[in-house]
Amino acid sequence: MIRILLADDQTLIRAGFRALLDAEPDMEVVGEAGTGREAVRAAARDRPDVILMDIRMPDDDGLTATRAILGDPAMANTRIIILTTFELDEYIAEAVRAGAAGFLVKDTEPAELIRAVRVVHDGDALLSPSVTRRIMAQLASQSRAAGKVVPLDQVTEREREVLALVGEGLNNAEIAERLFITPLTAKTHVSRIMTKLMVRDRSQLVVLAYESGLVKPGWSS
Repeated sequence: MIRILLADDQTLIRAGFRALLDAEPDMEVVGEAGTGREAVRAAARDRPDVILMDIRMPDDDGLTATRAILGDPAMANTRIIILTTFELDEYIAEAVRAGAAGFLVKDTEPAELIRAVRVVHDGDALLSPSVTRRIMAQLASQSRAAGKVVPLDQVTEREREVLALVGEGLNNAEIAERLFITPLTAKTHVSRIMTKLMVRDRSQLVVLAYESGLVKPGWSS
């Protein structure tokens, strides 16, 4: 079962998400929170696999809660999907940098929400290409302004190729097709890169691909 925590300050939205997700045979909503602080406490208590996190909540917002939860080593296996009313919410970029596995707008289709939970639970990033490129362009610009350098000394040439394709938004199967390797080999490369660069999930690899310059803002797959 995929254990899910709902963090949103609107009771009706939580109720709607609960009804939708609990109806799936492989999903269970194990907790709810109406504020950022409640979300942090509920995450520590319930140890969910996936958290649907509203970005704007009282008593610590979703960004603060995301940093707190993902900064706890005990929550290493928890994935967070950021929920927002607007595609270009100013906090989304920082949420991705903090380790959020992706984001959805609240009016997304029910089938897409269900798919999103499964995608991030399986370890993939949920990054909508059109919006993600704008967000990553912002992150890359901020990194250049701050003079940030991403060390890739330990990453092989093949792994750099894989990292660039991750940055473009390709999944393991698509990477395998592009590089003429098996999906399992692609997955192994991605896992090794995450270990070498000390990142927790695929979304942070996307950030590093942009920050390192392997992918330029505006590129597409």
